[in-house]
Amino acid sequence: MQTQLSPEYQGTPDGRTAEAILRKCVHCGFCTSTCPTYQLLGDELDGPRGRIYLIKQVLEGATPTRATQQHLDRCLTCRNCESTCPSGVEYGHLVDIGRKVVEARVERPLTERAWRWVLKEGLTSPLFAPAMKLGQHVRGLLPETLRDKVPARQEAGHWPTRAHARRVLMLEGCVQPAMMPNINTATARVLDAAGVQVIRVPQAGCCGAVRFHLNDQSGGLTHMRANIDAWWPWVRPDAPEPVEAIVMNASGCGVTVKEYGHLLRHDPAYADKARRVSELTRDLSELLPDLLPALRRLLTHRRPASPGPRLAFHPPCTLQHGQRLRGGVEQCLAALGFEVQMARNESHLCCGSAGTYSVLQPDLARQLRDRKLGHLRELEPAVIVSANIGCITHLQSGTDTPVRHWIEVLDEALTAVAEEATSPAA
Repeated sequence: MQTQLSPEYQGTPDGRTAEAILRKCVHCGFCTSTCPTYQLLGDELDGPRGRIYLIKQVLEGATPTRATQQHLDRCLTCRNCESTCPSGVEYGHLVDIGRKVVEARVERPLTERAWRWVLKEGLTSPLFAPAMKLGQHVRGLLPETLRDKVPARQEAGHWPTRAHARRVLMLEGCVQPAMMPNINTATARVLDAAGVQVIRVPQAGCCGAVRFHLNDQSGGLTHMRANIDAWWPWVRPDAPEPVEAIVMNASGCGVTVKEYGHLLRHDPAYADKARRVSELTRDLSELLPDLLPALRRLLTHRRPASPGPRLAFHPPCTLQHGQRLRGGVEQCLAALGFEVQMARNESHLCCGSAGTYSVLQPDLARQLRDRKLGHLRELEPAVIVSANIGCITHLQSGTDTPVRHWIEVLDEALTAVAEEATSPAA
């Protein structure tokens, strides 16, 4: 796509990045066939190609409008279009630039500004945990729209204390410890059972995605730098007690941390450190192939009469499109004896969670959720499993079928085997 940036963007880091991305686009339109919002709305401007046109026009000097802002807002940033694009257009990076430029030039209504402030300040605040605890205590009294965002209270279970030669760091996240703490402890228990120790670093907090995708990109970068500082003693090349990886059990955090190197590439103090952190970051599922022999040995004693529940796996967009990780979870779970399937239709489409999207665009998010659950329901699963807390809570709000992280199901199976081995009847 031929471009002619206006003088204010020529030669700037964002301008150079955007121009390089725009020049890869050949207008083919393949992306529209896999864009969730285009599927729902049928509007060219609510698909990747149309949004690319809008961003291009603004960068070439056109005045953005409120309509421009709304079309960009309605993008889920699922990056399904990137998986489809034959030209390798990095749409996710381009829409980040476009949103930042438009945000600076189009004033939002007061109510929208207030909601966005509450989300970016509240979700990343130390006060989020006590607020969530209070919400869970009075959950039955909350209106339905708010109750959907407050999962039932969950017991975390114990954190293993054994030391192992193999060690990893793990980002515990900003909302996950308060909303679903068992995901983190289950991760630590499963890795412990396979001979890997999880090191907790309390100073590491939000990955930066919440603020960054609410157009507070400066605030998001601040979170990223804080995490790098917290992890650096463990990951620097000369670390006295190094770790082999930084593990992410929320794919939304994982795709962000894997892009620290890109997002901080122009920061002279953090560029090299950010690149090192991104290189060491692994989604939890990426560890599974190496751990399969140990986990299989532990699960071989599972009673044949108890094969476990039928699982339907929903792969988050941040896993299958953002990180380009496909097939790993379901293949490894199947190798461990679990019955797991994916939806036969539209497994590539977003469920509508998309970080804060389900709060800011509730109607579209609800339509996508119900469409996704309809396809998953066809499998008649006992449990729906996923790999991102946002997807889990969003899907759970629309179904009575339990929705859980896949690591919790694996943890329960390992715990059951251990209990069987120590029971008097064993």
